[in-house]
Amino acid sequence: MVTLLLILIYIAFISLGLPDSVLGSAWPVMQAEYGAPLGLAGYISMLIAAGTIFSSLFSGWLIQRLGTGLVTMISVMLTAAALGGYAYAPSPAWLFLFAVPLGLGAGAVDAGLNSYVAAHYKAHHMSWLHCFWGIGATLGPIILSQYVTGDASWRQGYQTISLLQWGLVAVLLLALPLWKLAAASRENASGNGRQTGNGTKPIHLQEEQEKRPAKQGVILALLTFLFYCGVEASVGLWGSSYLVYVKELPASTAAGWISMYYGGITVGRFITGFVTFKVSSRTLIRAGQLIVLGGALLLLLPLPAVCSLIGLILVGLGCAPIFPCMIHETPARFGSKHAPRIMGYQMAAAYTGGTILPPLLGVLAASLTVGIFPVLVLLYAFLMLAASERINSVLKTRLPEQGTHQSA
Repeated sequence: MVTLLLILIYIAFISLGLPDSVLGSAWPVMQAEYGAPLGLAGYISMLIAAGTIFSSLFSGWLIQRLGTGLVTMISVMLTAAALGGYAYAPSPAWLFLFAVPLGLGAGAVDAGLNSYVAAHYKAHHMSWLHCFWGIGATLGPIILSQYVTGDASWRQGYQTISLLQWGLVAVLLLALPLWKLAAASRENASGNGRQTGNGTKPIHLQEEQEKRPAKQGVILALLTFLFYCGVEASVGLWGSSYLVYVKELPASTAAGWISMYYGGITVGRFITGFVTFKVSSRTLIRAGQLIVLGGALLLLLPLPAVCSLIGLILVGLGCAPIFPCMIHETPARFGSKHAPRIMGYQMAAAYTGGTILPPLLGVLAASLTVGIFPVLVLLYAFLMLAASERINSVLKTRLPEQGTHQSA
């Protein structure tokens, strides 16, 4: 039952990724149809993220009362309805209206499922879980580009993605009993405190982590999450506009290249799941941040357009291990007793980064030029690396080598 539930959680994370990448990819076409200003997408994205922050902060309260399974199903239902609303929005004002349920739906399921997997599964599962988010984020621009390239409009792309979400709602509804069955199965399997074959954490490790510091470095951890999401969300939202207006690529090509960026995240997280068996999360986080810096430099330098594609893929590959490894390190850094509370803070900081930093880029792009895009991505990446390295120095805690002794 535990394994079957894990597969369901993987599928649920596809629904998280699908809407995340669509607005940025569709915006050049949507902007032209509506006659809207370039920076409007940033404000829409800000409202979506604000709803996500709000719901993530209350996700623990909701899950305690309704259960993770029901909260997940309701959240996906909200996103499905919001995406369907986007498909029929007659004006930009309606985009703001439907941004509210889109954000609320994403926040509760994201925080809840991340906490659930961090508590019950090992590092490779966390990386593969976020790989499935990347599958959704990669499929979004691909689906959209197919409609934009042909005779259809971006609206039909949103319709298709909404229908996929409704299909997942049906699956989650039928699977609601699994959550209780999995909890009972896990309780029986972990009675002796030993590691089970499905990847749950040993009780003795959780007890050891109770002794670790809970407060030191929290602010630095929040800054790391904030600037990470600043990088990831800014590239997803403004990368297509940068390719269209600076590199002079067709909108359909730009959407396809952004899907390659999300593809880099997806493939990178799939590979990271295997690497965690041999390499510590601290090393993977640092390596990912350095790769992001390298990709951002390629975007910044005045090179042929194809180098921008390479830069986008590198940024995606670099982003791959950072978020899941930082999420999974929360109990190791601050103790399992304090991890759920700090997890909520971290998710709020992550969404705050996604709320503030991409619109800031949009404001500067509207005032100056969209060519400012790679400069700010590089700046966000550098600040992320600096905060991450500082937290390692402040905590002075050896992060566990999760993958070294894991079972399959």
